[in-house]
Amino acid sequence: MRLLKALFGTPGNALVSLLLLAFLGWLGQALLLWAFRAEWRVVVENLPYFFVGQLPRDQVPRLVGFLGFLALGLLGWLGGLRVVRVWVPRPRLLFLLGLLGSLLLLPWPPTLWGGLLLSFLLSGAAMLLAFPLGVALAFGRQARLPVLRLLAIAFIEGVRGVPLVSLLFLAFVTVPLFLPEGLRLPQVVRALVAFTLFAAAYLAENVRGGLQAVPKGQWEAAFSLGLTPFQAVRYVILPQALRAVVPALVGQYIALFKDTSLVALIGLLDLMGMARAVLANPQNVGLEREVYLFLALVYLLVSGSFSYLGRLLERGLGLGVR
Repeated sequence: MRLLKALFGTPGNALVSLLLLAFLGWLGQALLLWAFRAEWRVVVENLPYFFVGQLPRDQVPRLVGFLGFLALGLLGWLGGLRVVRVWVPRPRLLFLLGLLGSLLLLPWPPTLWGGLLLSFLLSGAAMLLAFPLGVALAFGRQARLPVLRLLAIAFIEGVRGVPLVSLLFLAFVTVPLFLPEGLRLPQVVRALVAFTLFAAAYLAENVRGGLQAVPKGQWEAAFSLGLTPFQAVRYVILPQALRAVVPALVGQYIALFKDTSLVALIGLLDLMGMARAVLANPQNVGLEREVYLFLALVYLLVSGSFSYLGRLLERGLGLGVR
């Protein structure tokens, strides 16, 4: 009743609502008619390339095993967090088993990484590597030592002040200069360096916001119990700070996952790069709408899934509940 009253409570609201409904109906009908006439063969025929790139089909079971062990490791990690209401028997063993199994099954040649698999690997590895660096930068920015504080501020503001695509091109040009002569890193590794530095700068600011939300009395209480500064940070301060910024961290990972589409500009065949490669086939000329609509749905589904998992984690941590 409230919705109907808000939409049709006055003549002006009723007129605007009817016009919007008519426009949405016309748009929906047009989209449905186009969807029935569209040539979806370009998506169906190239579906494996969109998801796993040039990975040989006999390696798909290995990929399934990698994802399965990775899921076990994640479940074990969640079970090890006492504040999360997930009961898992032997969480540490499950975490170590999942991590070890996923690492043993991972090492495909980087040249075979592509499609949605590359997007997941880049965003996940970058977030994992950026986490300790971002936490260190967050504490460094609040350090009493001026040199350490200035270095942390210079890194954070310097990285946040430039677009990600410029860091990608910079990594491709400058990283080889610091390597021994004759040693060349794969393009994927150089892109990972850029994503890690970019994610660490933004993660540092998120963690710093969480640290500021922790009352100073928590430090005093930790020291009164005889804890060392490192123990106080590990057991008292950092868990509270991270708990407060879980929504921001989930949002950052979703944004980082979508930003992996920029690697198509430097020749890597992620999900977006694979779409460009498929459309380069003369047989697929004029089918851009089908391909890019499919990509939009994939990005929407993945981002929505991580957003839902983030809400589950927030609910398990009791965020927003007093």
